[in-house]
Amino acid sequence: MTYTVNDKCIMCKHTDCVEVCPVDCFYEGENMLVINPDECIDCGVCEPECPEDAIYATDDEEDPWYKHNLYFSEEANWPNITDAKDPMLEYEKYSGQSDKTKLFKKLPYKEI
Repeated sequence: MTYTVNDKCIMCKHTDCVEVCPVDCFYEGENMLVINPDECIDCGVCEPECPEDAIYATDDEEDPWYKHNLYFSEEANWPNITDAKDPMLEYEKYSGQSDKTKLFKKLPYKEI
């Protein structure tokens, strides 16, 4: 089991989850965060910290968000983030929106 980040994080990028992660498995892109599923220890402390409910547990390696998190934390070389910072400037505008995938700029494989 691992935790993954979905599209609810796009354009918000709260980092309360990063601050509590004991293994520093979060990676930061231009407009969202991801979790490296190979580094996640399934402790679950990040999930309740996300005000957007963008973090969830899965054991399905075919889950599109699992693949998304794996790709961007490993192959895309997004930088590891270990300290909290302010969310994106206009996060309130995007908070609670459904299906924010159209706001993500680069999808390397078929759309989620």
